[in-house]
Amino acid sequence: MRRASIRRTGAALAAVTSLALALTACGGTTKNDVGKDSGAAAAPAGKADPNAATKKGLTVGFLPKQVNNPYFTTADDGGRKALEELGEKYKEVGPSSATDTSGQVSYVNTLTQQQVDAMAVSAQDPGALCTALKQAMSNKIKVVTYDSDTRPECRNAFISQASADDLGRTEVQLLARQIGYKGRIAVLSAAQTATNQNAWIDIMKEELKDPKYKDIELVKTAYGNDDAQASFQQTQGLLQEYPDLKGIISPTTVGIKAAAQYLSGSKYKGKVKLTGLGTPDDMRKYVKNGTVEAFELWDPAKLGELAARTAVALASGQITGKEGETFKAGGMGSYTIGKDGVINLGKPTVFDAKNIDQYDF
Repeated sequence: MRRASIRRTGAALAAVTSLALALTACGGTTKNDVGKDSGAAAAPAGKADPNAATKKGLTVGFLPKQVNNPYFTTADDGGRKALEELGEKYKEVGPSSATDTSGQVSYVNTLTQQQVDAMAVSAQDPGALCTALKQAMSNKIKVVTYDSDTRPECRNAFISQASADDLGRTEVQLLARQIGYKGRIAVLSAAQTATNQNAWIDIMKEELKDPKYKDIELVKTAYGNDDAQASFQQTQGLLQEYPDLKGIISPTTVGIKAAAQYLSGSKYKGKVKLTGLGTPDDMRKYVKNGTVEAFELWDPAKLGELAARTAVALASGQITGKEGETFKAGGMGSYTIGKDGVINLGKPTVFDAKNIDQYDF
C-alpha cells in the first residue's frame, strides 16, 4: 500500500484534531440510491471521441459541501494537482457550513455566470441543486458530482468512492467479526436527508438479513447531523438507552471520530466495538489506544483527482457520460463509466493497527 503524501501544515493538523470541525465522508449514491423518481441520466451531448486531444486552459470549479473542511480540502487538493498537471485552471468555491444547501445553489449559479468549462460538485441534497445544475449544463458546462450525488439527469457523471453495495456490506462485515456475530448494534449516521448515508444504511439492513447475522439485532439509527458535539451526545445517548450495546457503525468521519472520543473516555472502551468510515489521521490515536479495531475509507485525494480528470475528459469531448465509455485518468489508469453515469473509484481500504501508519490523510 502506498503512503498518501498529503501531510497538512501544523494549522491544518490542528483543525483536523478539533472535535468541533465538521469533517464529512459522503458519497456512493447512484440513481437507485437517490430514489425511484430520479429519472434518467443526463442525455450526453454529441458523440464521444476517445482520441480527441485534451483541451488546455480549461477552468474547472470545485464546489464541496464545506470549504475549509479537512476532508474536502484533501479531496479538492487532489483535483487541483491533477488540473495543474493537465494544464488547466482550478478554482474552489463553497459554503462554510456543511448543511448550507441554499448556499450551494448560489455557488452553482456563480460558477455558471463565470462561464467555467466544468464543475465538480459534492451535493448536499439529491434534488435541491438540480435546477441550477441543469441551467449550467444548458450553458454547455460539464457537471461532475463527487462524494455525494444529485439526481442522474442533473449531471454528466458521478464519481463514487466505491459502490454503495460495497460500503454498506463491508461495514456490517467488519463489525460482525469484531462482536463475534452476536449482540445488539446501532448506527450513528449524519443527517436524515443524506442520500449516501441512507443508501448505505439500507444496504446494511439488507446484509443483516443473511442468516449468518441471525444473532445480531440493529436496534436504532441515530443522527448526529455531521456535527461533532451532536454526534458525541448521540453516542452517549445510545449507550444510555442500550447499555448492552455491542457495537456501533458510523458511516461518517465526523460521527466515527466523535463516537471514538466518547468511548475512549468511558467504561465502554474496548467493550463496545466501533467501525465505519474515518480518516487515518483522525482515528490513529483511537486505534492505538484500543478503542477501535478497524475501520475503512477511500483516499479522498484520489477521489478529487478522478473528479478533475473526468471533468476534463468531458470538456474535451473524450467522453459524454454514457454507460460503457472508457477513458484514461492519467496515472490512475483507465475507468469505464457505469450505469447512470456512475464511475467507481474502487474498493475502500480497511485500516487497523498493522497498516494505519502507512497513511497520512
